[in-house]
Amino acid sequence: MAHPIAPAATAPAVTPISVKAILPWAVFFGILLMALIYFVGAEQGATSLISGEDVHEWVHDGRHLLGFPCH
Repeated sequence: MAHPIAPAATAPAVTPISVKAILPWAVFFGILLMALIYFVGAEQGATSLISGEDVHEWVHDGRHLLGFPCH
């Protein structure tokens, strides 16, 4: 008795995503990344927006990992 052969699976069509749809997300994540880099790299000393050492203590290890001096 012959076994029926299953039809070959076809890959679903890939629909392109327009730049217009991606742009708001790219801007949002770009601003978020810039804020994160500011707090890790520059939130201390003369350019400090937040007084005290709290932010410095929260990002201290990340600062060393990324090569920013802090001592």
